[in-house]
Amino acid sequence: MSRLNVRAAVLLGAAGLVCAQGVSAATTPCDSPRYHDFDFWVGDWDVYGNAQGKLAGTNHVTREHGGCVIHEHYETTRGYDGESLNTYDGARDVWHQTWVDSSGLLLVLEGGLRGGKMVLEGKIQGPGGKAVPQRITWSPGPQGSVRQLWEQQGGDGKWTTVFDGTYVKKKGG
Repeated sequence: MSRLNVRAAVLLGAAGLVCAQGVSAATTPCDSPRYHDFDFWVGDWDVYGNAQGKLAGTNHVTREHGGCVIHEHYETTRGYDGESLNTYDGARDVWHQTWVDSSGLLLVLEGGLRGGKMVLEGKIQGPGGKAVPQRITWSPGPQGSVRQLWEQQGGDGKWTTVFDGTYVKKKGG
């Protein structure tokens, strides 16, 4: 069997499994409220650095794949860009984000809602291969804005700010 035929058989088998489980085109497994915890971040945004109040970049955040995935596209005027895929893992009751960017960074975060804020945590490889804890918090703000606070933990256990920004919806976004 050719690779194409094997892929087609796998896809048809998966489609059959979904149908056998009673999932129709009208409802998706991602219709439950937990899959909408992060909906406050969906939209077209201008992102401002809070320290300077200057435009830091733009962000286009959409719900995709039947509402199961939140897809982020971020870019700056300085040539830096990146994107993330975000989804709720119902089996583990956790939100997951995978971020990749033009600097070569891969950041994998997990967490969930805490007090109305989305808090995701993970680690990156620091100097000498040492794991450096990361925490990003998204907070709904006034007039539909969103604050994003990215922090990392130093060897002394203290959290320092990597980025502190405010997302403001673009007109019509």
